[in-house]
Amino acid sequence: MKISIGNDHAGTEYKLAIIGMLKSKGIEIINHGTDGSDSVDYPDFVHPVATDVGDGKAAMGIVICGSGNGASMTINKHSKIRGALCWNKEIVALAREHNDANILSLPARFIALQQALEMVETFLNTKFDGGRHERRIEKIPCSVK
Repeated sequence: MKISIGNDHAGTEYKLAIIGMLKSKGIEIINHGTDGSDSVDYPDFVHPVATDVGDGKAAMGIVICGSGNGASMTINKHSKIRGALCWNKEIVALAREHNDANILSLPARFIALQQALEMVETFLNTKFDGGRHERRIEKIPCSVK
């Protein structure tokens, strides 16, 4: 499996920890994020993640910024992307089960690092339920199965 990840300056610490966890599981990473703490513009680092997922270069994506909102708004402008801004594992599970989310947006300034790692685990391990949710997904413009 290949995961594309992008972050701004607020998400660097979280990104590095997430990459370490993913690599320990044998998951290949495409890193579009900054590795520093100098202020940068999140769209520059999350547009490439949405492109990777939309084009099939990565199975899933993770984006991280301070609130998660800017990154989420940016990725959801892309075709074939169903990005989910999440604050806990339960929301992550529902985003995968009911919405077939393919990019997870994390709010680094509002969740603990351990919580972020658990949320990523949930994101990777939760499957789309299909069924009645399938027709709902089909009503989202530019959605893909």
